[in-house]
Amino acid sequence: MDNDNAIAGDPLAIPHLLPPAPEHPATVAEFAALATALAGDRECWAPLVRYDPSSRWYHRLRTGPGYEVWLLSWVPGQGSGRHDHGGSSGVYGVLAGALTETTEGPAGSTGRVLTPGSLRVLAPGFVHEVVNASLEPAVSLHVYFPGLTQMRMHPRARSAPVPRDVLAC
Repeated sequence: MDNDNAIAGDPLAIPHLLPPAPEHPATVAEFAALATALAGDRECWAPLVRYDPSSRWYHRLRTGPGYEVWLLSWVPGQGSGRHDHGGSSGVYGVLAGALTETTEGPAGSTGRVLTPGSLRVLAPGFVHEVVNASLEPAVSLHVYFPGLTQMRMHPRARSAPVPRDVLAC
């Protein structure tokens, strides 16, 4: 016996000596890291992608204790409508193509184009709309925690009618 492993055995073979593996990510940064790692594993998700001309295609890629991961595809012109994710938080990013996300705030609508590598974090109740406004198909990855149980739709606010006296010439 000429080393500690020969005396005590391989410490990696003795699970009680290792720190416990976390059940699932616990912070936004850890969920973002999960999304980034899955996005980088193209061999895992690319063969699963399908494009449906009649509606967005989606596939539950993974589940874990307290979270789930969805893979979505979007052909040009497809969108989500204005919605929130109920009590779930989320992290999503674009894997291929480009998606446009629109949010409403006190100053009006804000749009941003998301391309591969982009990540967005969503708080519970956050309202947004996602559309493939490009001419190419897009693929996105979504991580929800807890798992998605609601997707509440939010109609666009109609503009207030203009008072009659303003219309007078």
